[in-house]
Amino acid sequence: MTPARAVQLREYRIREGELDRFVALWQEHLAPLRRSLGFEILGAWTARDEHRFIWLLAHPGGWDAFADGDKAYFASPQRAAIDPDPASLIEEQRTVRLVDVDVEDRPT
Repeated sequence: MTPARAVQLREYRIREGELDRFVALWQEHLAPLRRSLGFEILGAWTARDEHRFIWLLAHPGGWDAFADGDKAYFASPQRAAIDPDPASLIEEQRTVRLVDVDVEDRPT
């Protein structure tokens, strides 16, 4: 069964001293471009002491639609024009596909 929405956790360790710069690039360029390609951003956080940026990225239509949107994002001229390349500020990254868990109340 295809999920109604694919959700991915993304966690980046940003080069020391570059977290504010990364967040500014993300807010000004990355997030708007992702949204224009049909993605939803469910939240974003920093863990400043660890130089980390964490966010939840979703796409309706399941993982195939997510992958297609990701390809379009990386192939876009808007992404290529971002300077500096945000990837150059990332030292380490982790992505995790998330699966919904039913949180409805259960009888005891």
